Amino acid sequence: MTAVKTPITIAYGDGIGPSIMQATLEILEAAGAQIAPETIDIGEKVYLSGQTNGIEDSAWESLRRTQVFLKAPITTPQGGGYKSLNVSMRKALGLYANIRPCISYAPFVKTKHPIMDLVIVRENEEDLYAGIEHRQTEEVYQCLKLITRPGCERIVRYAFEYARQQQRKRVTCFIKDNIMKLTDGLFHQVFRDIAKEYPDIKHDSMIVDIGAARVADTPEDFDVIVMPNLYGDIISDVAAQIAGSVGMAGSANIGDHCAMFEAIHGSAPDLAGQNVANPSALLHGAIQMLVHIGQSEVAEKIHHAWLVTLEKGLHTADVYKEDQSQALLGTTEFAKAVIEHLGQSPKQLKAPSYANSKPLVLPKVGHKAPCVKELVGIDVFLQWQDGEPMDLGEKLKTFGSDALNLQLITNRGVKVWPKGFPETYCVDHWRCRFMSPELHLGFDEVLALQTRLHDAGFDVVKTENLYNFNGDPGFAAVHG
Repeated sequence: MTAVKTPITIAYGDGIGPSIMQATLEILEAAGAQIAPETIDIGEKVYLSGQTNGIEDSAWESLRRTQVFLKAPITTPQGGGYKSLNVSMRKALGLYANIRPCISYAPFVKTKHPIMDLVIVRENEEDLYAGIEHRQTEEVYQCLKLITRPGCERIVRYAFEYARQQQRKRVTCFIKDNIMKLTDGLFHQVFRDIAKEYPDIKHDSMIVDIGAARVADTPEDFDVIVMPNLYGDIISDVAAQIAGSVGMAGSANIGDHCAMFEAIHGSAPDLAGQNVANPSALLHGAIQMLVHIGQSEVAEKIHHAWLVTLEKGLHTADVYKEDQSQALLGTTEFAKAVIEHLGQSPKQLKAPSYANSKPLVLPKVGHKAPCVKELVGIDVFLQWQDGEPMDLGEKLKTFGSDALNLQLITNRGVKVWPKGFPETYCVDHWRCRFMSPELHLGFDEVLALQTRLHDAGFDVVKTENLYNFNGDPGFAAVHG
């Protein structure tokens, strides 16, 4: 009886994408993967046809129906308002967890870290990758960093569940909450709370800068690392490269309904059509895909054959070393070598087992009970270039009221009024904080203040209402 093939959506991508996708599909077919690929067009060609998100509307139908996507790298044209398709797809399909194993293959692939075996679990939808940016003045641009409690809970719990399933011993959280006390502070607090539910797994946290340094220096000290989006993007590339080559690292993007599998590297258009690209990263993404769709035996078979190929010194240009490699292979030849070794197992490198691997099913994230939310002030952002901070402060004081007083002015986050330092460099973007002496500020007072400032000719470019939540400030303190 013929096995039922699992429908998957594939995209050949741009640059080296078509060649590494072809090589990957040939290996999957030879290994007996039961898949029924459907091809969609995405990437540069679609961008340049007028679709600024890089994907035709019709392609979404295939993705939402198969719910499994194997994607080669794509090129996002620079400028012109084009949005990253990778980010758009992760957000649109709810692919909140990015899983990136970073493993060294010493001595067959040269690395300074021969016993490295870590997994980075990266939040995939939030943080600065929300892509909410504005130009506010002649000199100042803004990018909003959004961190939500449900987003933190989902990714942190995924990291612990992944560690438990894969029999890993430790989960480390990277954050920068010594500076971003509210956003990264929330991520860190959720990590501490959820860690209590997993007493069988060790946990710790590090400030991301020293954490990144330690990953680069002693990656063997880490097991599973969970972190917000931007940190995860950067550090996972660092980790993949020091393991031997970013060209060997694949990733899985997991959501409640859909999953996308890909290489972590870019499209490398300068290498297109030269038969030199390493297909291993996309192949590793495909191995993760096979595990996800319940074809773990095929995934093991391919992974073992790939390891045998490495052990025999059959390498592509990115990892080839004359003193230790046996042959320099092109993309096509490397795929053929992997196929020739199907059914074999490595003799020195660890042969992975996927027998206990399956998609993680996490509980739905609920919403917290509403807080007591009190409006206590407003930050008014002005574009202003008509004098020194003292001049602005003296002018603005007169526009306050008994219910809303000017408390301070900052420039680029540093207090410049009252009692600012003349050495502080200022641009044309000023945050002017008006606070209520009472805890019960009416919204009409906030609107009245903005009207007074507008009528007086001030250029109000943005406002942020300031709230207390259950009595605690929902806004950061000020430098200085």
